[in-house]
Amino acid sequence: MAQSKRIWGWWFFDWASQPYSTLLLTFVFGPYFQQIATAHFAGQGLAPEAAGAAAQSYWGWGQSLSGLAIAVLAPLLGAFADGAGRRMPWIWGFSAAYVVGSWMLWYLTPDAPDLLMAQIWFGVGLIGMEFATIFTNALMPDLTTDEEMGRVSGYGFAFGYLGGIIALVIMLLFFAESGETGKTLIGLAPAFGLDAALREGTRVVGPFTALWYVVFMVPFVLWVREVPRIGTGTARALRSLGTLIRDLPQRPSLFAHLMSSMIYRDALNALYAFGGVYAAGVLGWSITQIGVFGIAGALAATLFSWLGGKMDSARGPKPVMVLSIWVLILVCLVIAGMTPQAVYGLPLAPGMADKLFYLCGMAIGAAGGTLQSSSRTMMVFHTTPERATEGFGLYALSGKVTSFIAPAAIALATTISGSQRMGIAIPLILLFLLGMVLLTWVRPKGER
Repeated sequence: MAQSKRIWGWWFFDWASQPYSTLLLTFVFGPYFQQIATAHFAGQGLAPEAAGAAAQSYWGWGQSLSGLAIAVLAPLLGAFADGAGRRMPWIWGFSAAYVVGSWMLWYLTPDAPDLLMAQIWFGVGLIGMEFATIFTNALMPDLTTDEEMGRVSGYGFAFGYLGGIIALVIMLLFFAESGETGKTLIGLAPAFGLDAALREGTRVVGPFTALWYVVFMVPFVLWVREVPRIGTGTARALRSLGTLIRDLPQRPSLFAHLMSSMIYRDALNALYAFGGVYAAGVLGWSITQIGVFGIAGALAATLFSWLGGKMDSARGPKPVMVLSIWVLILVCLVIAGMTPQAVYGLPLAPGMADKLFYLCGMAIGAAGGTLQSSSRTMMVFHTTPERATEGFGLYALSGKVTSFIAPAAIALATTISGSQRMGIAIPLILLFLLGMVLLTWVRPKGER
């Protein structure tokens, strides 16, 4: 029973932290930033499409810089934590950054938007979320057996996505107003007297995300206990990290997993980050419509992360990863050829483009959830409990060292083509294909 509560407490981190991705990065704040930045650039004299492209590029460069900071620091902090023999203090420190960064997004107002400060605070919260995740993932090897690791990882992702859905539903029903009507999804004024004209119902997503995290980290605090370890010291831990990096060519499965995940996770994160932006810029969706799209995608992610966890434990993580990447490539191909009126030149009935993009969102949620869950399991199979933070720090490095590539490629392709549709789809297709090729060198059970 004690071990079951420990696993449940660990799952609650996913529940508590998921709204940063669901509400801020993808479905509420990201599109809101796109709308505000587009209006800002249009006010400077740019044509509507050029203003939308400029806003998308600005958002993309901001994500690139945050990813670069995470890439540089992740393996070093992982080594420091293993050297000290403790991970919990790091979780609390980066949790504070998560809470403060998300809370400060309230101050991006539509009448006098400070885009730079919004990008900075968003980056602070994102860095906090990513680093807290590294240290909670490092607790995985002590949670259960290898045979059950896929289920624990998959169920954790499913539980997190469920939390994201509930948080998103609350935002859509009671807070996030339509920019046109000033009403929420069910026709209400934003709760607590928030001013729709100042977009306070949408802006409150930052404080809401911060409070959600604080409240739902309580089970983690009460039930998760770190296995005591004797620290090796910082100097020895850094030498160990250096040895691990130097010896990667002699560990081909781990090397291939890190390289492959470096590419496909970068593409997946960009797909998450720009999905709502694409819907707002290409299809002209409102924040409310994008939120419903988010619910559909998160429901699919919840179901398929749970099913993927079962498949992971039964057949290993690699088949789940391969299938997920192919689904994501197919989605990008659809996006590349879709306009509000046609798909690859084939005319669509009115409203069909919206329905097709809803299906794309569900596929992104389903494949993205299973891909991340199985990738996490595969990393466990390449590390040990004693060096798990070092391993997951390196895993975070692999996910972030090139994290500027996908947003930068999207920003560059969008700038060159002047098209949000082609600017998003083409770079991501190429990255997913490259990740698939590198995955062929990964052993099905890692180094077990």
